Amino acid sequence: MKARLIYNPTSGNESILKNVADILDVLEQAGYEASAFRTTPQPLSAAKEACRAAQAGFELIVAAGGDGTLNEVVNGIAPLAKRPRMAIIPGGTTNDYARALKIPRNDPVAAARIILKNQTLPMDIGQAGEHYFMNIAGGGSMSELTYEVPSEYKSILGYLAYLVKGAEMLPRLRPMNMHLEYDEGTYDGAVTLFLSGLTNSVGGFEQVAPDSELGDGKLSLLIVKGTNIAEMLILIAKALNGGKHINDPNIIYTKTRKLFVKPNDNQRIMINLDGEYGGDAPITLTVLPRHIEMFADLDAIPDKSINTETLAERQAEKNFVQGVSSLQDQHD
Repeated sequence: MKARLIYNPTSGNESILKNVADILDVLEQAGYEASAFRTTPQPLSAAKEACRAAQAGFELIVAAGGDGTLNEVVNGIAPLAKRPRMAIIPGGTTNDYARALKIPRNDPVAAARIILKNQTLPMDIGQAGEHYFMNIAGGGSMSELTYEVPSEYKSILGYLAYLVKGAEMLPRLRPMNMHLEYDEGTYDGAVTLFLSGLTNSVGGFEQVAPDSELGDGKLSLLIVKGTNIAEMLILIAKALNGGKHINDPNIIYTKTRKLFVKPNDNQRIMINLDGEYGGDAPITLTVLPRHIEMFADLDAIPDKSINTETLAERQAEKNFVQGVSSLQDQHD
């Protein structure tokens, strides 16, 4: 079997770059013929290499870098009919996807060693027009802070950079007049922020979508209606206090397989996909159920966070392996 490591050399204060040899060694231990590709500043460098490697027959693609790099790799393989398995080695600022899959976030070699456990989950992937996302699609003035944090600040300050920028932006929050259509209804009116997620981790917080299930084929949709600074601070406090924000009257929280977003006026609504700019509304977001098989630490993910159908499949697979091992032991 062949594995291709696609890594961003500048991620995580170059922590991934310093550990490339050790990561490749782990892949060899896992039974793969391993090789590496260093991304370049050229547009879609990671996406193009991921597509090329998949079409060349690589069974595993390991994406190493921040959420932007991981998103690019997903965009490289998601459109293909035959997709390789995927593993992630986080090296960014928030590392939401790694947090959801319980991948070590501060040790690239430890993250690679998750592959040695040989535990995977079929993960949903979101689609927004011609683009794909693995964790979050959102819009509204609050979501635009990710575009305003300079990359050098991210490298030096990490997640603190987002908190600083967020505090700076609060006084100039301006709700946008939107039309949103989802499975259970529609909403027309002022929106400060909407988020549609595939995991429970958003911006480093694990309570934004408290009942999210991995692989359930649905987006967890959170709509924050038009709010002032005081109301927004209260919502943030409730989110940090066990996910109580979802019961606030300024919040619409639901699950949906599809979301359509458009402005009700001439105001521009930029769509944020995994922390990167992903086009403007009007746009339709859909879910590709169980689209890419991802390595994860299943022992560390609570059962309640995994779709019941996926859990049943994993248990059946585990029982089968144990049965085969038992028959082999009896034969020996």
